[in-house]
Amino acid sequence: MRRAIIAACAALTLAACSAEDTAGQDAVATGGTWTFVAPGGQTDITYPASERKPIREFSGESLQGGTINLSDYKDQVVVINAWGQWCGPCRSESDDMQEVHEKLQETGHGTVLGVNVKDYQAEIARDFVKDNGLTYPSLYDPPFKTAAAMGGLPASVIPTTIVLDRQHRPAAVFLREVTAKDILEVAMPLTNEA
Repeated sequence: MRRAIIAACAALTLAACSAEDTAGQDAVATGGTWTFVAPGGQTDITYPASERKPIREFSGESLQGGTINLSDYKDQVVVINAWGQWCGPCRSESDDMQEVHEKLQETGHGTVLGVNVKDYQAEIARDFVKDNGLTYPSLYDPPFKTAAAMGGLPASVIPTTIVLDRQHRPAAVFLREVTAKDILEVAMPLTNEA
């Protein structure tokens, strides 16, 4: 019986390894910290203007104090970035998000809105924001309730970045670590839309 259990464990281990070896073939992003299978195999999803629908209003506690509402950013491009200080890719992209925020602020028609998730002590998240010089607003949302407002958009991966147009309709979703260039290529043209 013991040998049968050991053999079964070995078979499962080999099956897991061979599944990992085919990761690139079935749209699994593999890296040092995460493995994720995206819906339909995509990690970058774009939505043509004709197919965009506004997401629901949401609000929550700001890491900077007070309350943040999506409607606070009326007629602005909003780049929603779900992040946690515990997440390696989130830590890497935080300076990129700051760059995007500064570029959008220069246009007068955009912002980055962080959504801090799974940091169950707000002070840890606040320290991360302060230590990294992040000036964009962030909601403190450990259980990621904000995802429910996304109306079925894939948003359960951390990091996730969603670019909303000026009517707060999703133009793009990135289910991976992003660079400032990735986001600005999508967001900057949206700042000029009516």
